[in-house]
Amino acid sequence: MPGAEEFVPSGARLPGLREAVQGCRGCGLYRDATQAVFGAGPETAKVVVIGEQPGDQEDRRGEPFIGPAGGMLDRALAEVGIRRDAVYVTNTTKHFKFERTSGKRRIHRKPSQAEVDACRPWLDAELRVVAPRLVICLGATAAQAMLGTSFRVTKERGTVLDLPDRDAHVLATIHPSAILRSEDREAMYQGFVADLRVAARALRSLDAG
Repeated sequence: MPGAEEFVPSGARLPGLREAVQGCRGCGLYRDATQAVFGAGPETAKVVVIGEQPGDQEDRRGEPFIGPAGGMLDRALAEVGIRRDAVYVTNTTKHFKFERTSGKRRIHRKPSQAEVDACRPWLDAELRVVAPRLVICLGATAAQAMLGTSFRVTKERGTVLDLPDRDAHVLATIHPSAILRSEDREAMYQGFVADLRVAARALRSLDAG
């Protein structure tokens, strides 16, 4: 898999990156997706939230975290006092990977490690431009992209760590889509909020320092 590096314009800011990503052919996911879905939020954001990939609604509308999982993220961020409009949100891959059911519904499929690696230059470019103080990884795909494939969200969630090779910190938690699939949504949601409270406290501490 060739990867996205040749498609990422050197030194570009977010508008240039957002335009260029539509022409990315670094992996095969672009073939079935409606469009690339780039990150959204201010270049001055102190917090970057990274998910796995765009979902069905995001693919159709071209914006990240606007579906049910995004709504749950918004609710949880508000609950812990992190302003949603001050956060930059993105995903490890920029195209929706799916399979169609007999009823023509498009069901999410997890991107492969090769696809995550191929798309990594876009994520690196976003982090270069935004230069956050704190990165929040939602789910295993995002956490392992940032912290290595041996990282286990189930064991190390809710812990603030140094982000390798960057002057920033990172915290991993579950993806809000996991809450939506759970039989005990409220308990999972409260655990998610507890993790984000740790992130909010860490951010206040970083600001104070």
